[in-house]
Amino acid sequence: MSKDRFAYTLDSFRDIIEDVLRRAREKGASAAEADVSEGYGQSVTVRCGEVETIEYNHDKGLGVTVYIGKKKGYASTSDLSPKAIEDTIDAALSIARFTAEDEAAGLADPELIVRESRDLDLFHPWDISVEEAIELARACEAAAFRLDPRVTNSEGATVSAQQSQFIAGNTAGFLDGFRSSRHYISCAVIASEGDQMQRDDWYSSERCPADLAKAEAIGDYAGRRALARLRSRKISTREARVLFEAPVANGLLSHFVSAASGGSLYRKASFLLDSLGQQVFSPIVQIREEPHLPRGHASTYFDDDGVATQPRDVVKDGMLQGYFLSVYSARKLGMRTTGNAGGCHNLILAPGEHDFEGMLKQLGTGLLVTELMGQGINLVTGDYSRGAFGYWVENGEIQYPVEEITIAGNLRDMYRNILAVGNDTVVRGARRCGSILIDGMTIAGN
Repeated sequence: MSKDRFAYTLDSFRDIIEDVLRRAREKGASAAEADVSEGYGQSVTVRCGEVETIEYNHDKGLGVTVYIGKKKGYASTSDLSPKAIEDTIDAALSIARFTAEDEAAGLADPELIVRESRDLDLFHPWDISVEEAIELARACEAAAFRLDPRVTNSEGATVSAQQSQFIAGNTAGFLDGFRSSRHYISCAVIASEGDQMQRDDWYSSERCPADLAKAEAIGDYAGRRALARLRSRKISTREARVLFEAPVANGLLSHFVSAASGGSLYRKASFLLDSLGQQVFSPIVQIREEPHLPRGHASTYFDDDGVATQPRDVVKDGMLQGYFLSVYSARKLGMRTTGNAGGCHNLILAPGEHDFEGMLKQLGTGLLVTELMGQGINLVTGDYSRGAFGYWVENGEIQYPVEEITIAGNLRDMYRNILAVGNDTVVRGARRCGSILIDGMTIAGN
């Protein structure tokens, strides 16, 4: 793969956006916004040493939003020819004319618009050939098979390289965009013993290929995780401390973001309604949003509304300092946007003093959870119930794997009952955190 296979330049994208905004105004829109994007990449998957799939992608698209007063219309196209762009503008205007007025609709106030571009070091194209990717995937998977003859099967090892670019703009004075990349190596294998089979996986995802974990290390760790799950047992129903391993602890942050986001709040579908300034988490919890991290997975200097992003404390000493609001949701709530149209930007749970082994010692006797199943979360009430796989721990030492259990509680109580946060931080999408120890959850078993 060559280092740059974009069909368009960013300057040509700027010209397209400027032209779209001008035409929309000429056709009767009181305001308009648009974005144009392009992405290309390749993904190779090897299973049991044989090439299973080779996929190439090269996509482009344009989205146009127009406002006629407080009426809004949206249309999109993957065809960037002049005729298709014209038709897309017309379609958006037609939709707007037949849409009911919404007092919260409209662009961001001009004083909130980002005015200065920043280089966040997000674009690192991966110049890897298909042949090289195949060999890397084979090496990744082979590392798992080398571990133990009980690693008997594989769901595949994948090497993916992706590059993209976009420009967005609106009639409030916003026009900006950038190139970015996202690459990953993953492996999922199956271990078996007798009539029992267990699956586990691991992956590494980074902006820059040089930052990826070694393929052999990923495969080795995936294999070790699958082997560790063999000879799993059931346990009886009980109350106990629960330690969420870092990757699944990330989900607890995700639920918090959903409950603290404008859409849930103005619909009154969140247990965090009217919680600003209140004790939501344990006093040991500090959560910060850092949108300008170099090479960050969710770094950006503006949100989907074109509003400038700012680093900020979201939770300080367990107290909720701010929600996640777009221009629209902020208006619905009578508040000010937080620059979170499109989601959060590098949400970081501050690490504590203990590594993973130290967190097991803090757990003492209880359940270590490494996988969650199902979607048993009610954001309105905070009720939480998930199928789980994990390990029973006694005196800070893992004793045996545990399956066919459910862990249950209420997010409101779970957040307040956080006893410790680990420094075994992992990054998963827009969030990064270590393991989280929670006191007093219900574990439903036999």
